[in-house]
Amino acid sequence: MKTLQKLTLLALATLGAAAVHAQSAGTLMGRIGATNISPSVTSGDLSAPAFAGTKGDVGSASQISGGVTYMMTDNIAVDLPLALPFKHNIVGAGAIGGVGKLAETKALPVTLLVQYRFGDAKADIRPYLGAGPTYARFFKTRTTAALSALTGGTPATPTTMSIESKLVPTIQAGVSFALKDGWFIDAMVAKTFLETRSTLSTGQTLDMKLNPTSFSIGVGRRF
Repeated sequence: MKTLQKLTLLALATLGAAAVHAQSAGTLMGRIGATNISPSVTSGDLSAPAFAGTKGDVGSASQISGGVTYMMTDNIAVDLPLALPFKHNIVGAGAIGGVGKLAETKALPVTLLVQYRFGDAKADIRPYLGAGPTYARFFKTRTTAALSALTGGTPATPTTMSIESKLVPTIQAGVSFALKDGWFIDAMVAKTFLETRSTLSTGQTLDMKLNPTSFSIGVGRRF
């Protein structure tokens, strides 16, 4: 999150002396920056055998990110956000709120958005709205001794976990600020509507509604 804040301050510091933005039909734009993903978790109970109220929570994560945007018309664009995998910690909640970290997983959200960009193609400031599908892929999930202790695992046969990858919808709002010589700053917020299931090697399952909010800031250039 600190990296995201620094990039935001840098972006705001470089605003001014804007040139023609020219986000017109046929324009290709690329950007690089940072993204923070913050899940808004609603957890079910771990299935039996488990203590009543055994729940989970998922921490936020930040990563280097970027993206490519193509203007199909002066107002309609297709956007492909890009990022390195995000690493999220899964911790105990509810009746096991004090046990700490249960697992960690890597997540790679692959999203394709159709955007509507408001205003004239040559405007210096262009707000936009977007929507499209996200394939939320979870991989390299590693569990801890705390989870094994809760579920009957041992050092020789620890409890493992897999997390279901899902295809879900995402909505987005953002704004693009023109700088000099075709450069621009892009800032956006997105909401992904994601519910998934974690399955343990014991056969137990844990359903969670994650519904993450993503914040991104980047510096880009049009071509």
